[in-house]
Order: sequence, then C-alpha cells, then structure tokens
Amino acid sequence: MNEIIEVHIDHGGETRLVGHCRYVVKVRNQSSVFEYADEWLSYSEAFALDPANLLLDTNPVYSNSEKSALPGAMRDTVPERWGKKLIRRAFRKSGEKRSLSEIDYLLAMNDQTRIGALRYKREGEIDFEYDIGRNRVPRVTQLPALLNAADAVQRKTETADDLKLLLNEGSPLGGARPKSVVVDKKGQLAIAKFPKPDDDRSIPHGEILALTLARKAGLNVAFGQLQSVAGRPVALIKRFDRAGEYRIPFLSAMSLLGLNDGDIATYTDIAECVRIYSSAPIEDLHELWRRIVFGVMIGNLDDHLRNHGFLYEGDGKWRLSPAYDLNPVPLEEKVRELATWISEEGPEASVDLSRRAAPFFALKDNQAEHIIGEVSQAIAGWRDVARQLNMTVADTAAYASAFDCDGV
Repeated sequence: MNEIIEVHIDHGGETRLVGHCRYVVKVRNQSSVFEYADEWLSYSEAFALDPANLLLDTNPVYSNSEKSALPGAMRDTVPERWGKKLIRRAFRKSGEKRSLSEIDYLLAMNDQTRIGALRYKREGEIDFEYDIGRNRVPRVTQLPALLNAADAVQRKTETADDLKLLLNEGSPLGGARPKSVVVDKKGQLAIAKFPKPDDDRSIPHGEILALTLARKAGLNVAFGQLQSVAGRPVALIKRFDRAGEYRIPFLSAMSLLGLNDGDIATYTDIAECVRIYSSAPIEDLHELWRRIVFGVMIGNLDDHLRNHGFLYEGDGKWRLSPAYDLNPVPLEEKVRELATWISEEGPEASVDLSRRAAPFFALKDNQAEHIIGEVSQAIAGWRDVARQLNMTVADTAAYASAFDCDGV
C-alpha cells in the first residue's frame, strides 16, 4: 500500500495546507516521508509542527518504525487502544477483513473532534469527512446511549449502531478506557470518560478527585466534573485544545522527544524541551516539578509520555498544556514506580528523588520545600473533597492508600 495524505492545519481562522505525507506499507515494514508544502513555507506565520523533529524547511523527513511510521505530530492524533478497538470492530462488521494500517486508524476519526489542529484527507479528496460514522457530535444529553454502547463493546455484544455512535467521536486523547467526545451544555467539546462494568472502584471519581486536588495544589489542570448517568459516574473533562471554534496545535512530550510508545524518558528530559521551546520556561519548569510532586503523592503512576503535552503559543514557541489523565492508584494495586522517571536515578515515585532533581527545574531548596508544603496541604484534605464529590464509603476506603501515601 502506498498512500499520500494531505496534511492541513487550522490556523489564523483558516484551514491551510501544511504538507504531504507519503505512507508505505509492506509485508514486514512501514515507512513515511513528510514534506512541507511550499505555500506553508511561504506563509508569514508558519511554524514547525514539531520544532525538534519536523524542522521548517524543504528537506523531506523520513520515518520508519515497527510501532508507527508516522511523524510524531501526526501520530499524536491517531487513536490508541480504545479507539483502535472500535475501528477494528467497525471494519469487521462492514465486511472488511484486511489488516488495518496507521492511515486507516488516522482517517477513521471524526475530523471535528481530533486532538489539536491537524486535519487530514487523502490526496484528491474534497473534504475531511472520511470517518466511519458521519453523524454530528452528540450532546451531553446522549450520555446514557453512549454509556450503554461502551458497555456493549466491553461485553463484546455491540451492534453496528453502537460502534457508529462511538466512532463518530473517536478517542481523541487515546488510552485504553472507554470514552467519547460530547458537546457540553455550553456548546463546548468535552471528553466523557465512562466506568467499565468490571471496575472494582470508581475510576471517574478518582480522576475528578485528583483534578480537584491538583487545582487546589496550584497546578494548571484540565477542568473536570462528575455527572451521574443512569446512577453511574461519568467524568466530563473539558477539551483544552479548543478556544471556542478555534483549534490549538498540540504535541505530546513523546513526540517532542522523538520517542515511541514504551520508550523510557525522564522529567528532566521534558525539562530540557521546556527550556528550548517554551515561551515562559521558568514558569513551565516550576509547573512541571509541581506536577511531579503531586503525582508522587497521589500515586499517579500512568504518567507516560503521551500524558504530557504542549500547546502552540505562537512565534514558534510552545507551552505546557494543562495537566490531564491524573489517576490515583491504590498502594496495593501497583508498585510505586512512575512511567516517566523523575531523573536518571530510576523510576521510584519518591519525594526525596523529586527534591534532588529540583535544581534541574530552576528551583532553589526553599522554593522546592514551599511547593511540597502547598501540595501536601492540598492533598491532606482529600477526604473532604471526596465527600463533596459524593464518593461512596467503599470507594473512599479503596483510594485511601493512594492519597495517604505521600511518597516521602
């Protein structure tokens, strides 16, 4: 298979052609070549989609990987496990039996809801609507139907209509858990994160609890709230890559570092990216270190490189996105090791390791201790916040070891 994809971007109130990506799939190999379009290179406000790995020049960029041959900026917009599961099942139900490529997954999403500002179509196509389900993005009032469809997928009893409903939204921030995009009561895009039938604790409660505490601890975080759907909790997370009708370019830390899923990196590596590409590096460095301390103290252990993002600020500069996907893990469920290491010292989720790394984040000892105190004080009130969120006694007990283990 040899396909050419037009890569466009929403910028300055218009959709502009950025470049072309030729994707080649062979029996045991896949590769791609990306080239910027002349019209983008001549655009006065043009910027590199990835300032580290897709430099703004006329040279083609080759990518070759067993996992994904797409350039990182494009790979960030491909759905992960949950979205890919839906797409595979939808193709099967339509009678398609071939193996799917990254391009199939890339284009099988609703263009309106894709993360960031990139838009795609095959060369020669008229519009961007290649997705399997071509309905409008559902409103928050359709959450019961979406939850039922997600449950059916988990039980492997889904219908073609269930898949069409869920695939209309895709899975914009990836992950393995069931989710969908909805339009909230204010007309803004939000991610609805659903419980699974076999959950032994409320994961939506845990995430909203973490986001609430993070905001109290001084972190810049995505806005989230709980909604009861047929007596079950659903977490609604406002999309931070949208400003009204405008799309904001997004880039994951994994892509900026030129890495792939499963690769090991450190927060100090991300800090180097902040120093080079941020328009406010000191502010972002302090914010990043505060996130480390908070994550350690609540047992947020799924902090892989896709769960750290950057938003385009303008003038070739990027800023840390609001923190997202903060999920506390009880002590008895998982060893206290971070997916993204604090430093080269190792994966241990430790406040002491955080202290030793503080100078890499432009922090003096007294500044670091002040942040630790603020974060610790915010987390200490977690039971009060849990009650305000109507967390059950059983769920509160289940999460106790996550919030009461401060990592010191």
